[in-house]
This record gives sequence, structure tokens and C-alpha cells, in this order.
Amino acid sequence: MVLPLEMGWRHLLFENWPVEPSVMDAHLPDGLAPDTYDGAAWLSVVPFTNVAVRPKGVPEALGIRLPELNLRTYVTRDGVPSVYFFSLDAQGVASVIGARLFHHLPYYYARISLTKADERIRFRSRRLHPGTRPAEYVGTYGPTGEGFSAPDDPFAAFLVERYRFYTEAQDGSLRYSDVAHEPWTLYPAAAEVETNTLFAANGFAEPDAEPVYYYSPGLDVVASGSKRAVE
Repeated sequence: MVLPLEMGWRHLLFENWPVEPSVMDAHLPDGLAPDTYDGAAWLSVVPFTNVAVRPKGVPEALGIRLPELNLRTYVTRDGVPSVYFFSLDAQGVASVIGARLFHHLPYYYARISLTKADERIRFRSRRLHPGTRPAEYVGTYGPTGEGFSAPDDPFAAFLVERYRFYTEAQDGSLRYSDVAHEPWTLYPAAAEVETNTLFAANGFAEPDAEPVYYYSPGLDVVASGSKRAVE
């Protein structure tokens, strides 16, 4: 049995692009349907850092820091709005191996740096995982306006107020975990992204539309162990 994990998510940028639902559906495993807003499915790139990652109940001081970059979309199953991860790039070798083995998450080892200066975050990621498609991301981002509670904005709530995520395990089974946290506080954001090859690495064409950006300073999270979805 895999223990629940506690962690903090910090300095997140949500970059969000509309995608045709039929395109998204072709990339999803059986059992999941694209969730839509304004008639579009949405594809998001999220750079951030995990802090104090540890099994639930372990003192925060013993947790580890784990910078991360993920590509995700929004799905439903049995009426539950959820997140589906296509890929998660992370800095720590041991953490990547553990997440793959015990949580069935599509983690890839990457060299990542995240630095903060004058309310701006500089993020660099280069995938080094053997035998996988290369993926690189370089960008700078930060908040540009007043913060707001995500549940008060319908589109923001669609993107971030989700408390279950799905992945496809290496054996083809559908897995999920539940997360618990306070509602998100978001800020309008600006980003200058110099390099982003995550779309190509995951078989997507480059989106035509301009992205919608949100920033969050973060929140604390508890994630359940991975469970197999009932067929």
C-alpha cells in the first residue's frame, strides 16, 4: 500500500490553450472524456516547484524539494471533473523512479532550475530521461494584477478546482489519486516563454491560439495513494 503524500506547490504558472475536443479525445485512454469550457478542451503547461514532499505524517523539515514541469488536460469520468497528466518532468532521480513505480505517474528525469527575483520566476527544464523524446522549456513569468479566489471565476475554477487526477500505467490500466487542499488563489499573469517543446514531445501540434495565463504563489496539498479505476 502506498502512503498518502504531503507537499507544497509553489510559484505555479498555468499556461492554457484551447484544443478541439476531438483532438484531445484521440490522446486520452479509454474511460476518460475531455472536459470542455466554451466548447473547447484545454491543454495546460504548468511549471512550478514542490516543497517539503514527504509521506503524510512525516515532519515537514524532512521533506524534499522537487522542481517540476507538467503537461495536462481536463477530463471527466463518472461525472467527476479531473486532471489527466500526459507528462511530468522533475529534477530528482530517486523521486522520479519512486513516482513511476509506486504512483504510476509518467515522470521523466530532467535538469530543472527555478529562481525568483523581483516577483518574477525564471524556470528552465531539459529532459534527460534515457530513451524518451527530448523536451525543453525556458521561460520567465509572474503575477500582473490583483489576486482572486479561483472558485469566484468560472474559467479559473474549471482549470484548477479539481481534486482528482488520472494517469495511464505502463500496463495500460487507468489509475487515479485524490488530492485535498484549500481553494486556489490566482493572479492574472504574464510570461515570456523562449522555448517549449512539450507539445511535440507528447504528439500534439503547436496550438494556434494565444495562451491564457494565471499565476499562483501556491498552497499545501495531501495526495492519496494511487488506485486502479474500476472498469
